[in-house]
Amino acid sequence: MASTIWVNKQALTQSQVHETALPLLGANAVRLRVESFSVTANNITYAVIGDQFGYWNFFPAEGNFGVVPMWGHAKVLESHCPDIAVGERVYGYLPMGTHLDVVPGKISAGGFTDMAAHRQPMSPIYNQYSRLAADPEHDPAKEAERMLFGPLFKTGFLIEAMLRREGWFGAENLIITSASSKTAMGLASVAKDLSPSIKRVGLTSKGNVDFVAETGFYDEVMAYDDISALPQIASVCVDFAGNSHLLRKIHEKLANHLKYSCLVGATHVDARGPNSAGAGGGEMPGPKPILFFAPDHAVATIQELGPKGFGEAVGRSWKSFLTAADGVVDIEMHAGLKAAETAFVETLQGRTDPKKGIIIQP
Repeated sequence: MASTIWVNKQALTQSQVHETALPLLGANAVRLRVESFSVTANNITYAVIGDQFGYWNFFPAEGNFGVVPMWGHAKVLESHCPDIAVGERVYGYLPMGTHLDVVPGKISAGGFTDMAAHRQPMSPIYNQYSRLAADPEHDPAKEAERMLFGPLFKTGFLIEAMLRREGWFGAENLIITSASSKTAMGLASVAKDLSPSIKRVGLTSKGNVDFVAETGFYDEVMAYDDISALPQIASVCVDFAGNSHLLRKIHEKLANHLKYSCLVGATHVDARGPNSAGAGGGEMPGPKPILFFAPDHAVATIQELGPKGFGEAVGRSWKSFLTAADGVVDIEMHAGLKAAETAFVETLQGRTDPKKGIIIQP
């Protein structure tokens, strides 16, 4: 039997465990048994904007239900593909469930792409699986960290690369909301290493100020209640919170001093409003917020640096981040899909401790 968490797309706190018999494995297909995955704010973003960007389409459910994508590890349980052996381990995009059938193509020693027809309209970035036996990013001692930080870190890396290409739009300050989130920490880490002249200002809830300051990724940490103290100098804002009222306050405070406004993710689900760019009454001062879609920027950055150069650049920054982030998060392992269901809802409702990294073994 295969078990999967089906989430109500119109009411994300409502979910159920859906069980079904495993079908016969198709020609050239491979059956993966999910070993582990992380539950982070990134998964909340996939659910919140799932219809807009096709995230519900990777692992289809039925009716009003969808399956939230997760990043994690899996083992080959059965294989009809001569190039993929039973027992191999892979890392990549997985359902919040126990099994996944894929159709490997573009196979190399280091990975393959799932060529299943229903996945081809979406970004190819999400269809790639790393084969751990020959994966340069794989570290057996850091599997949990890779699940927790890996995809989020790459998004932060791509944001910094975009801003640096644009000369930071002439800004002196980088303002980051939801500064306790893993993507925000990734961005701050890369900016610290590659753009040290830019001052990194982390905004977070009052209760998280000490935690965020202790990470060492930010030059200054401020509570959301203190936005009025933001200095009126040339700044760029990267908003991970998705809180329209918070974003409006930043725009109103900085006005023309805000040179670029970037929207990424949606961690404050209840406060994102009907329109993050304009909720709260009329147009906001300053630049119009621009939504950042990581897969598109990944393609552009790979074209700029070349696949080898891109991989090397990410690798250097990733190693630096892992060193800096050592001990920042306490990893918690939980068994079973019910634990995943609980962790997803708690993360959705903002009830998770940023000091904890949740790993599920379904």
